[in-house]
Amino acid sequence: MTSSTWTGMVPVEDTALAVTDTGGGVPVIYLNGQFATQGYWRRILADLGTEFRHITYDERARGKSRRSADYSFEAAVRDVDAVLAARGVERAIVVGWSYGAVVAAHWAARNPARTIGTVLVDGAFPYDWLDDAMEQRIRKMFKRLNLIMPLLRPTGLTPRMTAAQQAESNIELGKLSREAELGPVLDDIKVPTRYVVASGTSFGSKGDEQEQIRAGLDAVTIRNPNIKVSAKVESNHGALLKKDFTAISGAVREVARLGE
Repeated sequence: MTSSTWTGMVPVEDTALAVTDTGGGVPVIYLNGQFATQGYWRRILADLGTEFRHITYDERARGKSRRSADYSFEAAVRDVDAVLAARGVERAIVVGWSYGAVVAAHWAARNPARTIGTVLVDGAFPYDWLDDAMEQRIRKMFKRLNLIMPLLRPTGLTPRMTAAQQAESNIELGKLSREAELGPVLDDIKVPTRYVVASGTSFGSKGDEQEQIRAGLDAVTIRNPNIKVSAKVESNHGALLKKDFTAISGAVREVARLGE
């Protein structure tokens, strides 16, 4: 199978996204965690190899992508269309981790004819975790992080967004994750969808909060036969792309077979 690699900047609205397109098989587009970069997927890409065509990119103001005036969730969904169009891809498997899983779920629900299948990695759990107290906690957390963010930005570990912009993005995610909002989106997915679920905590969570959030998936799998849990792994939210990448690769292969 012919394999090639393309890297470059894709202009989108008022910004440009750093995109990598490699391999030569079934197209897979990978949607990052909220403030992560495309490099997080490298183990999955290596494990899947050239039987898949891997399209990764940095979201606005993350990694090597440029800043924007719009960091909204809807902008993130539009960027999936823009990247696929720029690379000439009509149908793809959509893989999303954390924030990217919610983007993937929305995109798949809106574009069933263009979606081979989806893999949602420890994200897109319908649960009402955002209340007034949590919103204040998020704002305070990012305000504290603002002190060290300028030092970390040259390393690529933090986005080129202000602390306030990051907090607003996180709060918007909380609103979109409410059962009344995300539940109907997941119910509308008509393609093979597999979850890979982590264990333990994520950044900013306390106690068993994360496990309570994950439990919101149970009702979804009952209502929609297209959605199943492929694996529950031992790694926590931040480590599973590194430590349990084979579970994610396995889910991608599964939806590729089902979506043929």
